[in-house]
Amino acid sequence: MRVEERQTKILELLSSDPGLTVRALAARLFVSEPTVRRDFTELAERGLLRKVHGGAIVREGAADREIPFLLRENERSSVKSEMGRRAAEYVEDGMVLMLDGSTSAYHLVPYLSRFKDILVVTSGAKTAVSLAEANIRTFCTGGQMIIHSFSYIGEQAEQFVRHINADLLFFSCNGLADDGQMTERKLEEASIRRVMFERCRKKILLLDSSKFGKTAFYNMGSVSEIDAIVSDAPLPPHIAELVGKK
Repeated sequence: MRVEERQTKILELLSSDPGLTVRALAARLFVSEPTVRRDFTELAERGLLRKVHGGAIVREGAADREIPFLLRENERSSVKSEMGRRAAEYVEDGMVLMLDGSTSAYHLVPYLSRFKDILVVTSGAKTAVSLAEANIRTFCTGGQMIIHSFSYIGEQAEQFVRHINADLLFFSCNGLADDGQMTERKLEEASIRRVMFERCRKKILLLDSSKFGKTAFYNMGSVSEIDAIVSDAPLPPHIAELVGKK
């Protein structure tokens, strides 16, 4: 397990069970206790947790700030890369695409360079840089940047999106509730995605299976409003039946 993946897992485990000790985390992650303590130190320096005797506590508000992009970028990276490869099957030459600021959309970028005359609009700063490096014509929404996710939000970003006519939107969310609601921690990120929904002919959700059955703060809409879901595992049958049923 890479350092970034292990530290992301530590944050997840402590969020769900704050009482976990260094010894318990080391056993769960199959690493040494000194390794866990070093991870605690690095995460504490990033302001994501506070070290206490024998363990650590995820800082209040850390869930709202989200795990930093630099950690999430490598979280389940092989899974997200395969999802990106499959998502690219929806793309055709000459299309206008929208990508949100998620790491799932970011992993789609390497599979876009083979297409001719595509144009991509994104609310992700890191995604925009990656697109430009791939020599793909790129527009970035601008707006207020969320520091930990390098995503743009706010009225300026939404106004830019309102002027775009796109063929496909690739986006993600923090959780897919059992009733088919796509849920998001941050209201502002949900808001710009709702505007993107309005300006795209087809909407494709990129969602790894670890988010199935999870509910975050804000309902972003139902999967009945979108056209497809690309995941690393089969969708729960009742969710599959809902997709595109609006």
